[in-house]
Amino acid sequence: MTPAPTPAELEAARDRLVPDVVADGLRVLFCGINPGLMTAATGHHFARPGNRFWPALHASGFTPRRLDPSEQSELVRYGLGITNVVARASARADELSDEEYREGGRILEEKVLRLRPRWLAVAGVTAYRVAFGDKKAKIGPQPRTIGETRIWALPNPSGLNAHWTLPAMAEEYGRLRAAAEADG
Repeated sequence: MTPAPTPAELEAARDRLVPDVVADGLRVLFCGINPGLMTAATGHHFARPGNRFWPALHASGFTPRRLDPSEQSELVRYGLGITNVVARASARADELSDEEYREGGRILEEKVLRLRPRWLAVAGVTAYRVAFGDKKAKIGPQPRTIGETRIWALPNPSGLNAHWTLPAMAEEYGRLRAAAEADG
């Protein structure tokens, strides 16, 4: 196991870009808000220890075991990938401007049209609302599509999102998994 980054290494990771984990034709392309400093410092998505993405992914049945963030490249074997609405790393999502979210939404739309996943799962309904100009969006499937790609808004897996417990989050991820499996 790699040692945790130092505070100086975390601060040096600010504004760093983290490569997507993607391939053409994925079942689900998960989309975070933006990389946190731990993700940017390690190069692994959802890397902060309190983040519940990896536990929810496993508990919902998307993966046969809980993957470590360092194993993110294995997602592609399961037809899954990871990207972000906003590419630049920050300590907190509230450091991002609405314009960054909107521009990120435009870039994300181009990426989805190019990669053609069956589902785009945005992990953060507030980020989805701003990025796509849909103020009334709620957790769950969205009426909007990007080309043939359907969209699902998921709860933000950050440990700061305390009103979503891991079991409730896993249940919502499981609803998405069931929909993705029903699509073929």
